[in-house]
Amino acid sequence: MTNRTLPTDTLDQTLAVLAEDFDLLGDWEQRIEYVIELGKGLAPLDEADRIEANKVPGCAAQVWLATTQDEGRLWFAADSDSALSKGNIALLLKLYSGRTAAEIVAFDARAALDRLGLPSALTRQRANGLNSMVGRIREAALAVQ
Repeated sequence: MTNRTLPTDTLDQTLAVLAEDFDLLGDWEQRIEYVIELGKGLAPLDEADRIEANKVPGCAAQVWLATTQDEGRLWFAADSDSALSKGNIALLLKLYSGRTAAEIVAFDARAALDRLGLPSALTRQRANGLNSMVGRIREAALAVQ
């Protein structure tokens, strides 16, 4: 698994920083470009994690999400064959990786994504894929609570 740096901010604080970054970007093209840049920063996913069980259903592209649990925290690693999907999952990992299951379950992901304006900037299929990614993260958290 990749980056194991514990988050120092709460989920709400991390979201606030992301929202500030998004607000500084003018139009949707710049915001989408920012998301794609986030994806370029993802650590490579181990080949062993590119398995059917880690595929996120409902995405326009192939998306893999691997989960491990360590000391009460969930850690996520992911990849996609699409630059935008890879960016979307990178954004979610920025929010969720290293959090406790309780933190993840208590966080209102839909409101967070709306605050960033992401669903409205994406096609319906991509927005559904983003929701599927969030759903998979929440399922992982619910499974260990």
